[in-house]
Amino acid sequence: MEAVVPASVRRSWLRAAPRWVRRAVGPLLLLTLWQVLSATGVLHPDVLASPGTIARAGADLVADGTLPAAMGVSLQRVVVGLLLGGVIGTALALASGLSRLGEDLVDATVQMLRTVPWVGLIPLFIIWLGIGEAPKVALIALGVAFHLYLNVYAGIRGVDAQLIEAGESLGLGRWGLVRHVVLPGALPGAMTGLRYSLATAWLALVFGESINADAGIGFLMNQAREFFRTDVIVVCLVVYAFLGLTADVIVRILERLLLQWRPTFTGQ
Repeated sequence: MEAVVPASVRRSWLRAAPRWVRRAVGPLLLLTLWQVLSATGVLHPDVLASPGTIARAGADLVADGTLPAAMGVSLQRVVVGLLLGGVIGTALALASGLSRLGEDLVDATVQMLRTVPWVGLIPLFIIWLGIGEAPKVALIALGVAFHLYLNVYAGIRGVDAQLIEAGESLGLGRWGLVRHVVLPGALPGAMTGLRYSLATAWLALVFGESINADAGIGFLMNQAREFFRTDVIVVCLVVYAFLGLTADVIVRILERLLLQWRPTFTGQ
């Protein structure tokens, strides 16, 4: 009779495995199922290409330089939009979070604009800015600015009042409190906002590159859609996901470096 392995033993084996192995199990199972469904004809190529076909299409796009060039254009748009939106969102959050007058002047307007679907502003951006790079960058910057504003503002207003009182008792003036108490206390919120902003930047890029783009990953996707190339479409989606994940990993590393003074629960 075959021995039955207790569930506790299986769980202990999973815990003992390296973390990257545990994290890779789910995607590998999904890819295996996908390949089996494609090989057996359950999943038709016109609906979704097989992983093998997608891998070959990706290799061809890399070999002829099409994919690296498109990635470079898309990255440039995201970086410019992220910097522009980051400066605007952070500046507005500081003005609103550090001053009651600033809050009265800024917060209501930002909250009102935030409720407007920013994707719905694409027609206005085209009218105002044309069909070049400007509307694409503006769309990214708008999405980034709102996320950073909300999180930086919440971080500033979430600083413990007792820390402010302690700083005042030590003789810190207004700007001393801002520099040594408020801004460090708001940093966790700012890092969270940056992570959300990066995710929004890639989402906005997808919509932005649908505005008469002649280069970039979105342009490749639009071309592939016209010729029903599901393999190329999936390659572009994988590239979007890879770039977004890479950016998120970089921010998480930066977060650990900047917030070493703030130990947090990491799971058991």
